[in-house]
Amino acid sequence: MNEFFQSITGVLESVLFFDILFGSVANTTIPFLVAWLVIGGLYLTIKMKFINVRVFSHSLKIIQGKYRTKDDKGDITPFQSLTTALSATVGLGNIAGVAIAISIGGAGATFWMIIAGFLGMTLKFTEVTLSLQYRNFLPDGTVMGGGMEYLSRGLASKGWAKSGKVLAIVFAIFMIGGAIGGGNTFQVSQALSAVSSEIPFFADNGIVFGIIFVILTGSVIIGGIHRIAHTTEKIVPIMVIIYISASLWILAVNFQHIPHAFYLIFSEAFNPTAVTGGVVGVIIQGFQRAVFSSEAGLGSAPIAHAPARVKYPVRQGMVALYEPFIDTVIICTMTALVIIITGVYDPVNGYGALIEAKQGAALTSVAYGTVISWFPAILSISIVLFAFSTLISWSYYGERAWIYLFGSKSAILYKIMFLSFIIVASVVSTDIMVDFSFMLILSMALPNILGLFILSGDVRGYLDDYMAKLKSGELDREAL
Repeated sequence: MNEFFQSITGVLESVLFFDILFGSVANTTIPFLVAWLVIGGLYLTIKMKFINVRVFSHSLKIIQGKYRTKDDKGDITPFQSLTTALSATVGLGNIAGVAIAISIGGAGATFWMIIAGFLGMTLKFTEVTLSLQYRNFLPDGTVMGGGMEYLSRGLASKGWAKSGKVLAIVFAIFMIGGAIGGGNTFQVSQALSAVSSEIPFFADNGIVFGIIFVILTGSVIIGGIHRIAHTTEKIVPIMVIIYISASLWILAVNFQHIPHAFYLIFSEAFNPTAVTGGVVGVIIQGFQRAVFSSEAGLGSAPIAHAPARVKYPVRQGMVALYEPFIDTVIICTMTALVIIITGVYDPVNGYGALIEAKQGAALTSVAYGTVISWFPAILSISIVLFAFSTLISWSYYGERAWIYLFGSKSAILYKIMFLSFIIVASVVSTDIMVDFSFMLILSMALPNILGLFILSGDVRGYLDDYMAKLKSGELDREAL
């Protein structure tokens, strides 16, 4: 079985990281996936007239509930959809991934990570708008949305019904595999490792931790999107506040070093010192981190937004703009500043072993621990919260994909399987399967962004119509 996962993972890696766009530049190849996401983000940002900047304040008003109407349709509030999606993206990538990116690409990787975050805001806007436009209300009262729906139904509206159906099925298969591995077993194994470092009992009794996680996760996901949404709207603000508060404290203590940190970020973005491949290499590190962190362009978050109670699909797309901004531009940047200021990313400071082993979470823990001695314990709690919130959100993503393929009646089988893998991850090593599942998650971008390209003209039309109504005052008059 291990040989099977390794061979399939190798095939996916050869496709996703194929040197296709620019060839070899300064001894660094351009991963196809990075090129695909950069092109998609740039194209859509220009086509949508920099929607990621010009509706920022209006989006906040929507999140605050100031544009509710009597014609709103959906199961949960726009804010609950946002927190559900954020619970899947704000997680270990913000803790471990940023440290790895900087240790490889230097401080300059942070600059390109921020740029990728802004482009990701447009990707999120486009895919979430399409998710709401083509969502499907099932007889049992639940909502189907996401890439499966706009790839199949959206492309069918363009006369490409068969191609759209094939892309939707492939996307759904990738989603289920990604949910089981990256959204489940990886989260459990990382949470168990973090807890074991503070509570040694779990180091030799992982199954106990697994059972606890099964009970907690099962009590949430069995209740469906309503319970998931109510849980995430409580957890996400707490875990974000804990992490940001610690980051702000460290930055305040080291306030005098912040200007130099920003100098390194901007100067090394164009004149890197810690990465082979020059500027191209550091760009790759920044963009890869942003992709893994915000999931913009992968088509996963649109599933969480599909049940949102709104009248206009574009309106929820504007809410989704805040995901990459909060996740990448704010949280990842704060992590990056702490790592740069404390200097733990530089091997000369004595952490070369952690850097070489790519132990990002441990490196971040060391960085925060240099200022807050007891922070490693808080970080362990944060990792557990991040892992749990990601777990319940990705369980929902996988369930929607499962229902798309096999129907609602078999959903309980998926939930049982999902919970079973929590136990598996707590007692055996799942590294190979996790690597395989991460390749599946990345593969979701291939059909998803293709669909965004094809349907982007429709989204631009919806946006222009909405902005005209906003300018005329019609949206203010219809608000409750």
